[in-house]
Amino acid sequence: MVSAHWEKAPLTFGATSDGVPLVYDFYGFPERYYQTTYPAPAAPELAETVRALLAPVEEVVEQPERGLDHGAYVPLLVMYPEANVPVLQISMPSLDPKRLLEVGARLRPLRDEGVLVIGSGFLTHGLPYLQDFRTDAPPPAWSTEFDHWAAEALDRGDVNELTRFRDVPAAPYAHPTTEHLAPLFVTLGADDVAVVATPITGYYMGLSKRSIQIA
Repeated sequence: MVSAHWEKAPLTFGATSDGVPLVYDFYGFPERYYQTTYPAPAAPELAETVRALLAPVEEVVEQPERGLDHGAYVPLLVMYPEANVPVLQISMPSLDPKRLLEVGARLRPLRDEGVLVIGSGFLTHGLPYLQDFRTDAPPPAWSTEFDHWAAEALDRGDVNELTRFRDVPAAPYAHPTTEHLAPLFVTLGADDVAVVATPITGYYMGLSKRSIQIA
C-alpha cells in the first residue's frame, strides 16, 4: 500500500508486526472517526521480499511503530471489511514521477504472486480552490479539465504524458501540492501492460474520483 499521506525518505516500511494502531492523520472530524479500527495482519515475509526487490535502487529502513494512515485503511475498510488480508504500507521516498515509476517497476514481480500493489490518492485534489463543499457539488472547470486530460492519457497508455502533468494548464489548481497524484505512478510502474480499466469515475465535492485497475 502506497498512500498520499506518507512521504518519507529513504523509503520506509511501516509496521511489520501485528498490534500497531492506526494513524489518525486528520483533524476536525466527528469523534467516531478517531475510534475506527482496522486490525489487518502484518506481512513480515512480504516486507523481506519487497526489501530484496528494492535493494538495487532504494535504501529501505523500518518504522515499526508506524500504523496505517487514513489513505491506507479507508479504502481497505471498503475492500476488505473483515481486515483479514495482510498489509504492508511503504512510504513514497520522493514525489518525482519517474522515481516512483521505478519503485513500481521493482515491485512488478509481486503481482505474479497474487500481491496487490495499491496507490491511494485523488486524481484531483485542489482543496484550497473549492468553493462548494457539498458531496454532490458540480466539479470546477480545473477538475474536469485535469480529469479529462488524465483519462485520455490513460486510455492511450501514455505514461510519459502522465509524468508531464505539470504542463497541464489546470495542474496548479488540481494539484497545488502533488502528493495525492504521486501514488498513481507506483501503480502504473508495477505493470508493463499499457491497457488499464477505469472502474470508478465521477466526482466527490468536485474532486475527480477516477480510479484505475490493472488486471
